[in-house]
Amino acid sequence: MSETVESILNSMHMTLDQMKDVKTRMHENMMKGLGKASNAQAVVKMFPTYVRSTPDGTESGDFLALDLGGSNFRVLYIKIEGAGKVQQQSEIYKLTKELMEGTGEQLFDYIAECLAKFVKDHELGAQKLPLGFTFSFPCRQQGLASAVLTTWTKGFTASGVVGQDVCQLLYDAVRRRGDVELDVIAVVNDTTGTLMSCAHDNPDCMVGLILGTGTNACYVEQLPCVELWDSDTDDPKQVLINMEWGAFGDDGNLDDIRTEYDNSVDKNSFNVGKQKYEKMISGMYLGELVRVILLKLAEHKLVFEGETSEQLRTTWKFETAYLSQIEGDKSADLSECAKILKDLGLKASAEDCVSVKTVCEAVSLRAAKLASAGIAAVACQLNKPEVTVGVDGSLYKKHPKFHDRMTAAIRQLAPDVNVKFMLSEDGSGKGAALVAAVAVRMAKK
Repeated sequence: MSETVESILNSMHMTLDQMKDVKTRMHENMMKGLGKASNAQAVVKMFPTYVRSTPDGTESGDFLALDLGGSNFRVLYIKIEGAGKVQQQSEIYKLTKELMEGTGEQLFDYIAECLAKFVKDHELGAQKLPLGFTFSFPCRQQGLASAVLTTWTKGFTASGVVGQDVCQLLYDAVRRRGDVELDVIAVVNDTTGTLMSCAHDNPDCMVGLILGTGTNACYVEQLPCVELWDSDTDDPKQVLINMEWGAFGDDGNLDDIRTEYDNSVDKNSFNVGKQKYEKMISGMYLGELVRVILLKLAEHKLVFEGETSEQLRTTWKFETAYLSQIEGDKSADLSECAKILKDLGLKASAEDCVSVKTVCEAVSLRAAKLASAGIAAVACQLNKPEVTVGVDGSLYKKHPKFHDRMTAAIRQLAPDVNVKFMLSEDGSGKGAALVAAVAVRMAKK
C-alpha cells in the first residue's frame, strides 16, 4: 500500500480514549510520587517545595530575584507594596553555550557577577535584601532555601552541580567575590513562581503550568496526602508540590503512544531516554518532531518532489517558532509558510505548504492533548468544581491555537470541573519574590 500524508501522520492522532488513558496513568504516577514506599521508583517525583501558602495580598517589602532557567539569566529588583501592587526593574544577561556546558563554578561565578553589577547599577548599596532564586531545573528541595539539583535539562550540562545544593553554590560564588550581601529566602522553580504570581492576582489559582522550552506543573496539595513530608504540620495544612512531570513515561509507561518520530527526537537529544513526556509537548522538541516527519514524507516523495535540503537534514534546524508562524498563516497561498520553507532551502509547491501545515497541526494538537491529560489528572486530584491554572511559557503564549485546543480537550477529559487558564505575568521573576515575601510574612506570625 502506498503511503499518504494522512497514513504517515496516523500515529500522531490521539483518540479521546487514549487521552483518558494518559490522564489515568498520570494520576497513578502522581500517587506513586506522593507515596513514601513508592517514591523511590516513581518517575514523576512530586517534590514538596516547602512553600505552604499562596499570597494573601498583605505581603510587602523590597526583594531581589534571580531567574535561571534557559539561555537568558535575569536579575530583578521588586517592590511589593501590599494590596496587590508590585513594581519591578530587571536586567537580562545572556548565557553562552560555554557557560551552560562548562563548570558549575564558572556558571555560578557569572551569576554572582551579574548580581553584583545589578546591585551597583541600580544603586541598591550595601543593604541585604531578601532574595528569591528561580532555578528552573529538577531539584529535590530540602527546605525553602535549599534545593539539590537532581538532573540538568534544557541543554545545560555544567559539571559539578548535579547532587549539589544550588543555594550553597550561589553563596560560595558570592563569597568568592566579597562585594555583595546575600540573603536567599527561597529557591523555587518557574512552575511554582507562575502559580504564586497568578495567585497574587487571583486567589483561586491552585495550579501552575509551564509550556515553554520545557514543561512542568505544580499544585497545592493537602499535607496528609504528602507521605514524604518531613516538616511541621501547622496550619495551613498544605504545601505546593512540584510535580516534575516532564519525566512521565521515562519508565516506558507511554511507549504505546510514542511513535517512531518520538524515538528519533529522543535519540538526537542530549538526555536520551529522559523527559519523554516533555519531549512530546514542549517547545524545545516540537520543531524537531516536524522536521523528522517531513523527512519521512520527502522520502516517500509526498512533499518537495522527494528533494530535501541540508537545513532540513540538520537536527534541530526546524524551530518550534515556525510551527506557531505556519499555523497562524491565514493567507490564501500560505505565503508565510512558503517563506519559511524557502529559507530552509526547500522548493515548496502550494500543495507542499498545505502538507507542512497539516504536519505542524498534528504535532501541536497532540502536544496540547497530552498536556491537557496531565492537567485533567491534577484537576481530578484537587477535587474541586472550579480550578484555575496559571500558565507561562513561550509555546502557550505564542502558539495561535494551543490555548483553545487545551480548553476543548479539558472539557472532554474533566467535564465536571470548570478549568480556567490565566496567563502569568512574569512568574519566574515576580513569583520568586512573592515566595520570599510570603515566607517573610509567615515568619512574622
